[in-house]
Amino acid sequence: MGPSRLEAFSDGVIAIIITIMVLELKVPHGSDPALLLKLWPTFLSYALSYAVVAIYWLNHHQLFHGLKHVDTAVLWSNIFFLFCLSLIPFATAYLGENDLTPFSTALYAATLLLVGISFVPMRRAVAAHFKDDPHYHATSARAAYKNYLSLAIYAAAIPLAYVHPAITLAAAFIVAAMYFLPKAWLEGR
Repeated sequence: MGPSRLEAFSDGVIAIIITIMVLELKVPHGSDPALLLKLWPTFLSYALSYAVVAIYWLNHHQLFHGLKHVDTAVLWSNIFFLFCLSLIPFATAYLGENDLTPFSTALYAATLLLVGISFVPMRRAVAAHFKDDPHYHATSARAAYKNYLSLAIYAAAIPLAYVHPAITLAAAFIVAAMYFLPKAWLEGR
């Protein structure tokens, strides 16, 4: 099977994930601006989650660029990745509804860690199709470095939620910001 069906299915699932997240943004009753201000934890968690999902969507497309066909390992690792990604709306809503408590923030970081972990077998399954392409492996090594660095930050962020939830959210924002840095940031290593 060619990768186009897998990508189309994945795009559909990711679009649904984003839709579910935006539906959790409840409009307050009344026109008092203070009512909107009370929604800042929910909006902050939504904005961060939207960025995370967008980054995974971009990385997913970059991962499958140039792939001629997919095998069972690619299909199942993609399904596992999408399952883990589909947990983000729940963790996002839980975080926003609980006003960034230590547990809700730790759960959010654990969800982001799980999604990052699920990307690893998918990346490896795709890389197996390019075993004779040194350029692909150089690019893949840089992507893997970012992936593993993200995992380390998310793992550290979980217990840090009990020190202060803001530290965990800052860590998640740092991971998201890493993906907006130019490619040269990793090429220097």
